[in-house]
Amino acid sequence: MTLWNQLLWGSIYLSACLILEISILVWCASVLNRLSCKFAKPYRPWQLGLILVVAIFIILGSHTAQVWIWSSAFVLVGAIEDWNTSVYFSLVTYTTLGYGDVVLGPALRIFAAFAAVTGLFGFGISTAFLVSAMGRLFSFNGQRSGSSS
Repeated sequence: MTLWNQLLWGSIYLSACLILEISILVWCASVLNRLSCKFAKPYRPWQLGLILVVAIFIILGSHTAQVWIWSSAFVLVGAIEDWNTSVYFSLVTYTTLGYGDVVLGPALRIFAAFAAVTGLFGFGISTAFLVSAMGRLFSFNGQRSGSSS
């Protein structure tokens, strides 16, 4: 794959993953709103825990889907032949661990780097979402994160 093809296809997969991430987070917000409306305020600790668990599992599903998208990309372009190695490489790259035991050739290194950038964006957006959602829940609950009382 030429440099320009790597940049083009890497950008396309990155954009598709970020659109998926944002779509799932918007859906997650509506799920959390519906769930939180079922509980009387102030929330009990188990209710806050349940809301957090639901949010985390939805976000985990989003990241898992993105790893599979990148795995599919690596198989489709012929970078990796078997699915086991492709999922492993995608997960290690997406999380930016980069063990180095599976390495793509020079013709696909830039393309693979886009998977790492996708993970950086995805984890950043997810973290911001969780902090915001939990902050709102705690403030609705009459608790402040910096409060000592």
